Amino acid sequence: MNLTRRETLAAGGAALLATVLPMPSFASVEDLVAEFTGGAEMKSEGLELIAPEIAENGNTVPIEVSAPGATSIMVLATGNPTPPVATFNFGPLAADQAASTRIRLAKTQEVVAIAKLGDGSFARAAQTVKVTIGGCGG
Repeated sequence: MNLTRRETLAAGGAALLATVLPMPSFASVEDLVAEFTGGAEMKSEGLELIAPEIAENGNTVPIEVSAPGATSIMVLATGNPTPPVATFNFGPLAADQAASTRIRLAKTQEVVAIAKLGDGSFARAAQTVKVTIGGCGG
């Protein structure tokens, strides 16, 4: 593969820029929850989080969240370098307020889901997932 002078300079400039720019920092889990809920109290009923107790591979951990009447559900992985995993928003025409996906977990940790319900209240559910191998952090 032959690189032109322009391509070499562009690659070098991009590498330099990547090392000079600061890495994005994420707020703590508590700050993320407070921002989502506005500091409101959370109840423990009204939200269901389904996650495996043991994940053989931290790269693909299946989860499901369900909260009838919710307008949005935020999912956090408390032990990941980047705690926010997903936020699901549901419009008025949504058939149901449920979602499923696969997430990546760095290590054994708690997965937390926070739902904003239609009446403005919030619900919280959590599940500890033991990761046996893999993951995004080792």
